[in-house]
Amino acid sequence: MRKAALRRATSGLLVINMKGILFAIAAAAIAQAAPAFDKRWDNVGAASASGGIPAPTYSGRYPDSGPSTYNATGNLTQPEPKPYTPAGGINTNGSHIPVYHPASDFDYESLNLVLHQEYIELDLFEYGLKRFSAQDFEQAGLNQADRDLIAFMAQQEVGHAKMVTDILGPTAPKRCQYKYPFNTVHEFNDFCQKLTRWGESGVYGFLEHLDSRDSAQLLLQSITTEARQQMIFRQFDGLHPMPVWFEDGITQSMAWTLLAPYIVSCPADNPRLQWQNFPALNVTNNPNPAADNQYKPAISTNRPALFRPGEVINLSWENPGMKVGPNMSYTTSTNAGAPKFAGIISQLNLTYVPLENIKSNSAQFVFPNSFVYPSTDIAPGVLDPVVNETAFVFVTDDDPFLTPANLSLINSHIAAGPALLQAG
Repeated sequence: MRKAALRRATSGLLVINMKGILFAIAAAAIAQAAPAFDKRWDNVGAASASGGIPAPTYSGRYPDSGPSTYNATGNLTQPEPKPYTPAGGINTNGSHIPVYHPASDFDYESLNLVLHQEYIELDLFEYGLKRFSAQDFEQAGLNQADRDLIAFMAQQEVGHAKMVTDILGPTAPKRCQYKYPFNTVHEFNDFCQKLTRWGESGVYGFLEHLDSRDSAQLLLQSITTEARQQMIFRQFDGLHPMPVWFEDGITQSMAWTLLAPYIVSCPADNPRLQWQNFPALNVTNNPNPAADNQYKPAISTNRPALFRPGEVINLSWENPGMKVGPNMSYTTSTNAGAPKFAGIISQLNLTYVPLENIKSNSAQFVFPNSFVYPSTDIAPGVLDPVVNETAFVFVTDDDPFLTPANLSLINSHIAAGPALLQAG
């Protein structure tokens, strides 16, 4: 009982691919090593958005890959195929001709989603500059150079959209019509840091699973630009630019759930997205960084954590079956059972916390006290709180132990969400 409770209250850490009892023991050992929370702990740093297609049937569980067979001795284990080229790697033998094109349905649908994200970012940046005057930006602490930077970000999105369109070919989706939840420059900046967070994380979640490794390379070189955009909007928002050691990865269906509510309509010939829209989730007491005028735009800001361990977080969610997305042509759905846990994706971790005061469409949970690495011999005593920055929270019916490389297995357990959790 104690091991199970510890696993639910702490986070799943990226360790090694082991099976059965060895893996369970490793997880319990990690949980027991987590230090107690010091109430004086103050974390520098600084998300609320909501959400298909009925989920298709699927064949069953994926096969286990098993532990690695490579013997990591620090020395070469095979002859080098050519000078200064250790054996191994993908497409490194000199015979591979790059093909920048989807190699599977998975590739096409992932890139289809990416292009929708690039288009809304392009539209959002352009819209913000048109809607708000230079005086509006000045009153929010942003000058002409800052506005020029946002304009250049829009140009970056032109390049990203062009790249993904070229990969997809003639059936690539076109730009849609959008709606936005802001009325001030502060709110514009805050929405931008949230939208670019799920755009960035949405690619990290599937990038290494693409069949087309050539396309993945191009996408990597665009998503690193978006990571810079997200950090800049955090700076504009008066938040700490990067209060984490690692960035989050989420699944395509999570990203589509967050994106779809802001798309009003699309051209009739746009291909339909095949990802799931989960029921919308709302963090009803989510902090609003844009409402606190104490913190101005800055390169860096020492700002207390917006949520701290032990605080109660309130959730509410919709029933499945709601219409969302372009022309209200998608329907939210879930394959999960009754809600039992809040799952939080932050950094390398998927952390579960038991839900409390569960009602038909609402519940609460306590903000967790755990760390990405409970301890490290590299710098003893240096700890990184696992949940920080703009994280992702959702409601699940179970708490399977998952890590970034197999995170998509959580989709079948999601009852609602994700929503953005503005932890720091």
